[in-house]
Amino acid sequence: QIDLVESGGGLVQAGESLRLSCAIASRTTVGAAGWFRQAPGKEREYLARITWNGGSVSYSEYADSVKGRFTISMNKVGNTVYLQMNNLNPEDTAVYICAASRPGGEFQYWGQGTQVTVSS
Repeated sequence: QIDLVESGGGLVQAGESLRLSCAIASRTTVGAAGWFRQAPGKEREYLARITWNGGSVSYSEYADSVKGRFTISMNKVGNTVYLQMNNLNPEDTAVYICAASRPGGEFQYWGQGTQVTVSS
């Protein structure tokens, strides 16, 4: 079982930044974590993914829409995943959702999401 709790969302103005956190409480080994978002009336959108081995990041990747602007990372213990979001714009407004997978598996565990609202 893997429990995920997001935090850090809020209301910001265009051009500002936010850092989201995803606390991971797992009874099994976590192989990867990622961030998705979903805006009203739109499909869930993949944003970023990070994998690690023994607390060391082995790989990270980003969707083209956020590459160079968003950064995914984790703490040294490996129980918190972050999403640093810079230069936000109103199109980034959505519920941001953290996900996790077991080693070699697809995303199966999902958090409740945290709202990010960007005003112009």
